[in-house]
Amino acid sequence: MSSNKRIGSEPTVGIWLYKNGGGIEIQQKLIEILTKKGIRTITDLNLGHAYASGGEIICNGINMENLNAFFSYNAGEQSTFQLYMYQLLNQTTSTLNNYDAFALTEDKFLTAHALNHAGIRTAEYRMIHCDDISLLKKTVSDWQGQVVYKPTDGWGGNGLVKIEDESALDVLIPFLNRMGLENLYLEKYINYDKTDWRVDIVNGEFVGCYGRSAPEGDWKTNITSGGSILLREPKDDVIELAIKAAKVTGLEIAGVDLLYDLDTEEYVVLEVNGIPAFATPEQEKIGLNFNDFKINKIANMIESIIEGEQSEKSHTKIVA
Repeated sequence: MSSNKRIGSEPTVGIWLYKNGGGIEIQQKLIEILTKKGIRTITDLNLGHAYASGGEIICNGINMENLNAFFSYNAGEQSTFQLYMYQLLNQTTSTLNNYDAFALTEDKFLTAHALNHAGIRTAEYRMIHCDDISLLKKTVSDWQGQVVYKPTDGWGGNGLVKIEDESALDVLIPFLNRMGLENLYLEKYINYDKTDWRVDIVNGEFVGCYGRSAPEGDWKTNITSGGSILLREPKDDVIELAIKAAKVTGLEIAGVDLLYDLDTEEYVVLEVNGIPAFATPEQEKIGLNFNDFKINKIANMIESIIEGEQSEKSHTKIVA
């Protein structure tokens, strides 16, 4: 089978962007900027609906490998199949974020390990086999009951469990056994003021920042866990750390979460996100105003990618 829709000769970027929380307006602004740059856009290219055959990836009748670039930005509707096609497309087409960096940051353990290897402090962590109950208990003892179990691929604070003593393991271990997990990813709980920082980075540059505050009596700051938005003034040391973390992961578009460790009096990278959401209309009303700047940065990056690709093709023709 082959595609029945031709893209044409004009530079074209495919887009799959979330639609809730102001996503439709974000996409429209991005389209308008790209159109002014002479770049055609094709939207709603959900690779979860694609198929691959005969050396082609077809989505909504579009041969995805004829695109000059593909912008994938929809965390809420990701699927295993969609990610599989994303990985495949990344081999032949420029994708944002690039799949390898995106896949790295989808895994909290791999990300923390990469950051530590690069000398960037995260929460202290241990990855252990689920059968190694003795090490699990030792970890609870070593960290004096300040242990957080995290699913490596979770988001929004889902699945996080704080382990404060061995009695908590009597509940956690049977649960994990039912889940059929082989690995346990544990982080040492950081003593912080129940607020965090989210720093948005695009193409290695600071875009904006804000904070989140955990609800009363809770320790998770995620908005989906009941956290609320805090306005933050950018700080040089926070921005510098976030840019370094984004660079280590290789993400072109990153949302870096940081905590301030009250014990060591330093900022610590908690996670790096490959699909940091734009501010919602409600969040814009309270002062999160970086959306337009971020959209322009992304549009400029897409333009740069396409120009680089066309320059490379031109050079190849001259050499040939």
